[in-house]
Formats: sequence, C-alpha cells, structure tokens
Amino acid sequence: MNQPNYPSLYQINTRVWLTELSEELGRCATLDDIPDIALDHLQEMGFDWIWFLSVWRTGELGRKVSLENPDFRRDFEVTLPDLHEQDIAGSGFAITGYTVHPDLGGDAALRRLRDRLKYRGLKMMLDFVPNHVGPDHTWIEDHPDYFIHGTDDDLEKYPQNYSRFKSDHGNLILAYGRDPFFAGWPDTVQLDYSNPATVEAMLSVLLRISDQCDGVRCDMAMLILPEVFERTWDRRAQPFWPIAIKTVREKVPDFCFMAEVYWDMEWTMQQQGFDYTYDKRLYDRLCEGNARAVREHFYAGLDYQDKLVRFLENHDEPRAALTFDLKKHEAAAIITFLSPGLRFFHQGQFEGRKKRISPHLVRPPKEPIDLTLQKFYIDFLKILKENVFRNGWWELLECVQAWEGNGSCDSFLAFAWEDNKGKRALVIVNYAHHAGQCFVHLPFSDIAGKTVRLKDMISPEVYERDGCELLSRGMYFDLPAWGYHIFDLGVGSQRVE
Repeated sequence: MNQPNYPSLYQINTRVWLTELSEELGRCATLDDIPDIALDHLQEMGFDWIWFLSVWRTGELGRKVSLENPDFRRDFEVTLPDLHEQDIAGSGFAITGYTVHPDLGGDAALRRLRDRLKYRGLKMMLDFVPNHVGPDHTWIEDHPDYFIHGTDDDLEKYPQNYSRFKSDHGNLILAYGRDPFFAGWPDTVQLDYSNPATVEAMLSVLLRISDQCDGVRCDMAMLILPEVFERTWDRRAQPFWPIAIKTVREKVPDFCFMAEVYWDMEWTMQQQGFDYTYDKRLYDRLCEGNARAVREHFYAGLDYQDKLVRFLENHDEPRAALTFDLKKHEAAAIITFLSPGLRFFHQGQFEGRKKRISPHLVRPPKEPIDLTLQKFYIDFLKILKENVFRNGWWELLECVQAWEGNGSCDSFLAFAWEDNKGKRALVIVNYAHHAGQCFVHLPFSDIAGKTVRLKDMISPEVYERDGCELLSRGMYFDLPAWGYHIFDLGVGSQRVE
C-alpha cells in the first residue's frame, strides 16, 4: 500500500461503536459485525489509517475503580445523565494484556478485520500504553520487580500516588501510573523503566503488537524518556524508544509509530524515531484565536512539520463543535488539515457531537447531528482527497497590508500547494472575529503575462486575474470574520486585457 506524503487518520471508539451495533443487532456485537459497507464508506471518505481505540483486554479491578471513583463518576454523568453500571467498562488504557478483549471477538476477529481493511487499502492503528498497566495484570503476581514500589511512608504521604496490592508475595505498595504534574491514575500501576527486565518485557509486547496491526499510537510517549522518568520517579530509566523502534522496524520496516506528546517535546520524540507526534501547540493556538501565533507556528521547517499530527479533537480533548463556533470551526479546520502533516479526525467530529466520551464508557449519548457542519466536512473531505494536498509541496505565504495603517492583514494565513503534475492551490483564511483585508503574493513566477483563473473549491466563486499584477502587487482579499477560500489555481496562455 502506497502511503501519501500527508495521510489522513480516523479514530474510532471501538467499544462505543460495538455497543451501537449491538443495539441494532439485538445481541452483543464483535469486530466481525462491523459492516463492510461502513469500511467502504471510510475508504471512500479518503482515509488511509483507522485507529481502533480500546481493543485490548482489561480487567475487573480496573473497572471497579471506574465504578467507585467519585471524580470519574461525575464526568460520566455529564456525558450520560441516565448512566447505568453496564455503561462503565473501565478505562481502555488500564490494559491487562495485549490480546483482544473476548467481548470484542478476540485476536481472530481483529485479524479478520485487519484483512478487510487491507482489502480496501486501509491501515490499522492500535494502542500501545508504555507507561503503565491495569491493576489486574498478571505481572503484579509473576513479575513484581517490573513496577515502581513504595513504602508505608510513601502511602501515608502520597495516597493519591500509591496503593496496596495483594499478591502471593505478600502485600505490595505500588505506584499508580502518573504524569509528573498530576496525581496518579488510580486504575493503573506504574512500570519501572530503570529495570532492564521491564524494558525487555515491554519490547516483547511491542513486537507482538507489530504482528497485529500496521502502527501504534503510543499513549503519553514522553513519560518514559530517561530525563522525564527520572524527574518523576527519581531513578534513571533505561532508553526505550530508539531501541524499540529500531527493533520493530527490523521486523516490520514500514511499521508506524505515532506519539501522544506534550510539553513542546515533539521534536525530541521525532528524534527518538517517531513517524508522527501530536501537535497540541497548534490546537491550543487555534482555540485561543490568535492568528499571529498560529502563523508563527508554521515558520518551522518541513522536516519537523511533516511529522506533526494535526487535529481539532480527540478522545482527550473537548469536542470541536463545543470548543469552536461554527464559522471559527470551519476556519480552524481549513488551517489544520490543509497544512503539512498527518490529518487526524475523530469519530463524531463530522456530525458536530458536543459531548466527549470518556475511554471508561462504552455507550454514547444521544445527540442531534449538526447538518450544516456535516455538509462542510463532506465537501471538505472531498477536497482533501486531491493529490495536491496529499502529495504536494506546501509553502506559507506572506500577507501584507492592503493599505497603510490597516493592520487587519495580521489576522490572515495563506498557503500555496503544488504537486508534480502541475496542480496548484491557494488557501487563504481570515482567522479573526472581524473582517480583514490584505494582499498575498503568489510564489509562481511562470504566471507572468498570463491569465490566472482561481476557482474556489468549496464555493461557486471564480476569479480571473493578470499574472503580472499578482506577482507585483499581489492578490487582494477582503474577507469576513473567519472567512476563507480554497482556490484551484489554473494558468491560461493569454494576458488579461
């Protein structure tokens, strides 16, 4: 399967989707029940990757925490006011083993699903959670040395980060999996990467996963970097990512690694060997609505930007339809998904869902479809399928004042795209809550003396301009708040008279 330079990924909450299918079928659905027509639709929409969230085995101890934790419960009830216990399956990140949960059909059903995806030219991405495991994991009994241990004093001082666990070795005090800036996740147990045996065990897990899918999204991947691990646990971790990625690729050369990463450590993770790293910084700047900060984000080199994961929502973030007003949402989508990198979409995003679904839940809320937003995405996804945006060359363009003293040009972003077949496109967005004007100089020197035809790919508008004028003065734009164009740029042989 040929991978485009800028692929698209669709994230599916697997357990939630199967719950919906179960209601339709009147029985418990497995991965085998995912209809072929649904996979056909994903392929037709232009996706390259499908990320199936939460397929791995979880346990009853993890679910018990989800059921009894009052903070979790309050979050669940916001999503599902009619919450029932059967809606809470436990976090899909409290993994007790990297085999497919029996309720989903087991490993055999996953293998058949992957074959069906491959038939359609789609690749499968699954979860890898390197930092921790669920509290039911057999390693707690069989390999307690794989974990961070605490003392009675630790438990007394930091009850939010440690707990007692029963085992044949006696009562153990083990640390919860943790981000250094927050309390531990009480349904997880922290792995000890200062122990070479732990590193070897997790490498074996990763090698096994590489037989089951085409790539992994690595949860909180920066937590096991030696410097981060030492800051969190006061012990030096063994290096993991460079060795693990190299080892897996010796077995599966084109296996894909995508890192969930924060704290401006994207470049660090790319240097560790990751193909793609979350671009949370762009998302945050788009939420803030600061066009200059967004534009400055694109000053980085393409060696860095090409490996960024661009998104407007995922299972950890609030829904985009809740975060952005409709017009701002559209403008943010144009900027996000017509920039270089991997385009990451989330189940429910196209329909304008507003309630985030916790990874602990398996039933979705009933929400109306935003038909206006849905139509926008249907039209936009057709544009994203164009070769110029999947395999073309991207360039950030300068937007200059339309006249002296008019600073509204600062709210504009403009991109040029060109592919090896001569197809060209121009993207222009006024990312502000007010109207603005600017001139944009096109970077195509061969338009001199020719007529340039600009056909908007998302509206009926068509413009013809003189190439010499576009090169010397630039193209003038006057756009409303959050206004945008996506132009197919064609060049004729005659100058406009």
